[in-house]
Amino acid sequence: MSRRKQETDNNNHERWLVSYADFITLLFAFFVVMYSVSSVNESKFRVLSHSLVSSFKDPTQTLDPLQVSQLSRVGHQLALHQQSIPFTVANPPIQLASISSINNGAIDISHSRNNAATDGREELDIIADNLKDVLDLLADEDQIQLKRNKDSVEIEINSSVLFGSGSSNLASEANTVLSALADTLKHLPNRINVEGFTDNLPIKNQIFPSNWELSAARAATVVRLFSEYGVEPSRMASIGYGEHRPIASNDSTDGRALNRRIAILVLGSPVTTREPGE
Repeated sequence: MSRRKQETDNNNHERWLVSYADFITLLFAFFVVMYSVSSVNESKFRVLSHSLVSSFKDPTQTLDPLQVSQLSRVGHQLALHQQSIPFTVANPPIQLASISSINNGAIDISHSRNNAATDGREELDIIADNLKDVLDLLADEDQIQLKRNKDSVEIEINSSVLFGSGSSNLASEANTVLSALADTLKHLPNRINVEGFTDNLPIKNQIFPSNWELSAARAATVVRLFSEYGVEPSRMASIGYGEHRPIASNDSTDGRALNRRIAILVLGSPVTTREPGE
């Protein structure tokens, strides 16, 4: 009896290996299934990423590939969301009346701007004609010229008509020319720029250290006289360019004489008031 019991105990020592082998097999199968579920075709995913980037038309932006586990989890959650929450998308009706009114408004704005530009050019043409009638009675064309620029009417007066050599004091005959111009300019709403120019011969004295000061002083003198004859001061500005904008060569006497000039510009846009600091 004792020997039979000992043989039975020896045969039962290896039975746990069967259960352990079954457990390992099931665990391996579980990991195989999990890996097969979570695996992603990387090439298809890259094609999808490129398509999304192209659809948003932003070639500089790139998409970082998601981790396999993250992509699987996102796809699983999206599938559950689509199954549990049905939805429909309704396209809102297009308001044709609103679109039509917007288009009409854009056309009206463009049409208004074109009309304003046309009116501005026609106004400058009228101003040029009126000033030409005045200038024809004052001096010959060599001394005073009228130019019709794109956005302005320019009256160019040789400095010898208005000033003495190296001086900003008006000559006696200058009052006749400038007062006649002021009688026309004072009735206009347009801005007026008075610009002074010199030749390249240097000047240096106690009053004018350089041609900058001489040209600016001459322009300011004309502006001051216009103001005295009734032209609104807020519409005027004086500018001095010195010798830096010649219209002829400074190598000859005739060229330097042409460069010494005063330009009176009647600008196309009416003056707009502006408070200081704006």
